[in-house]
Amino acid sequence: VQLQASGGGLVQAGGSLRLSCAASGRRNVMAWFRQAPGKEREFVAGINWSARSTSYTDSVKGRFTISRDNAKNTVYLQMNSLQPEDTAVYLCAAVNIIGVLPTNPGDFSSWGQGTQLTVSS
Repeated sequence: VQLQASGGGLVQAGGSLRLSCAASGRRNVMAWFRQAPGKEREFVAGINWSARSTSYTDSVKGRFTISRDNAKNTVYLQMNSLQPEDTAVYLCAAVNIIGVLPTNPGDFSSWGQGTQLTVSS
């Protein structure tokens, strides 16, 4: 499946932004990762097909919300109260798996091209 991420940009600290990732087909689990220069790829949030199960890394809990529209094969990441440390390339990922939501990049079979988020202080 192909993934197309969009919605990145430049925002001031405290601002909000919503990322979108459209998939060319169904995948049970979709997730967002981010990678800052010189750092490892980091899991941000994940969601299963029914949206009954979501997972977030601790640093974004209460600020970011992942959601999906299965009719459009699209996953969203609503980001509020953005901080300069959120600056990174955000990548969407997908995999067909049932059970516990994966958080390791190696568990995902499909990746989008990434979209840049820059948060200015």
